[in-house]
Formats: sequence, C-alpha cells, structure tokens
Amino acid sequence: MLSACSSTTTTSSTDNSTTPTTTSTENSATATQDAPVQLTISAAASLTDSLQEIQTLYQQQHPNVSLTFNFAASGTLQKQIEQGAPADLFFSAGSKQMDALLSAKLIDTAHEKDLLANQLVLVVPKDNSFSLTSPKDLTNENIKKIAVGTPESVPAGMYAKQTLESANLWDSLQSKLVLTKDVKQVLSYVETGNAEAGFVYKTDAMDSDGVKVAFTTKADSHDPILYPAGIVSATTHPQEVADFYDYLQTDEAQAIFVKHGFVKASSGS
Repeated sequence: MLSACSSTTTTSSTDNSTTPTTTSTENSATATQDAPVQLTISAAASLTDSLQEIQTLYQQQHPNVSLTFNFAASGTLQKQIEQGAPADLFFSAGSKQMDALLSAKLIDTAHEKDLLANQLVLVVPKDNSFSLTSPKDLTNENIKKIAVGTPESVPAGMYAKQTLESANLWDSLQSKLVLTKDVKQVLSYVETGNAEAGFVYKTDAMDSDGVKVAFTTKADSHDPILYPAGIVSATTHPQEVADFYDYLQTDEAQAIFVKHGFVKASSGS
C-alpha cells in the first residue's frame, strides 16, 4: 500500500512525494527507539513477591526497559535455559542449578554471584492446634500428608530431603510425602488443608496469611540456602540486563528482599 501511494504521489508532484516518505521513515525510527527493551528474567518461585515489587520500582526508574518474569522451580528453569528458551537473567534458589549452567557455559561467569540467603521452615495451617517442634514430630498419626517440593527439581525440596535424611526419617515418611512442582505449591497445599505440614522457605511463610511456622530447620541439617543470579550468555541485551543485575545488588533492591525475609549473602561466588 505504501509503495502504491508513493508511486501515485510522485506522478502528481515530485516535491510532495518526498515529504511524506521522509516523515514516515522518521516516525518509524522514533517508534523503534521508544519501544522498551524486553528482558526475560527466569526466577525461582520463592522470589515472586519480592521481584514483582522490584519490577514496579525498576520500570518506573527505567521506562526504556520492560521486565517479564518466568517464575518456576529452579530445576525447571535450568532445563528451559539448557533447551534454548529465551532468558536474559537466571535467579536461582539453589547453587546446583546455577553451577550446571556455568559448567555448560550458558551463564556469563563475569556476571554471576550469590545475592541472597534464606532459611527452611516447616509450616502448618494457621488454625492448626497440635504442636510440631522437630522433624521427628512428623511421624505423629495426626500428620497424614507432608508437602515437599520434588527434590530433583525444587531446591527447597532438596533441602527438605536432606533435613529428613539427617534425622533418618526420609524413608519412613515416604507414604506421607506429597511431592510438588515448586515451593509455592507446597504453600498452597498447606493453606488449603490438603497437607497438614509442608517445607517452605521462611520468606514464603512470611508472605502467607494462611500458615504459621512450626519450626525452623537446623542450618547444619542441609546445604546452605543461597540464591545466585547470573546473566545468560545468549542474551541479546547485554547492557540492559547488566544494569538490572547491578540494580539487584543495590541497597534499594536489597531492602525489598530483606522486607520479604531474605538476608544478603555473606559473599559472592
């Protein structure tokens, strides 16, 4: 249609044909320049609430950038990146998943470090009346179902398995375990009464009105709970994602994470 219009205009007046063609090109260039850069952040499900708050703040300060979050279990996100799914930054709830991508050279080693730490807790429904003070209490008859993230893909599930193994309970509790796709599903099961207890992060428990913490697992019963972030090597927006990566380490962003129960990692990787 544009070609036809230009041809018709040229026939009637050479001067008139030049002006609309140039204006159209300039408008197209301006529209392209004004379109925000789209960044895809693949992040652990336990980061949902804090990153959504950061998203609003960051986009207000950087109107040229639009953040899209892909929240899921860290193991699921790892596999997606390995299979070529588009992502600019990976924010994991476990070092195992990040290390695998680093080994495969799918993460930029110059832009990867542990940003946060967390704690693993056992939660029960808010109106729960019985007392649970240690993993051994999960053998009680009134505990029928225990929600746990699938250990192979959900870091919180891996930490829960390690905790139960350290107490020699993993095998004996198999009939009670309900494996879930991510830590948010564990929380949902306990909130809705579909499980009497579940292992989640302290941050998840803080953001829920439907559960309460029965006890915090001992730090030496599982691997350190660290959250590494790294820029995906295949990103097509290296400067914009580097800016966001740096922002996640600022006092402003860290204050939001702390508000949701995280603590700053003691050292970077």
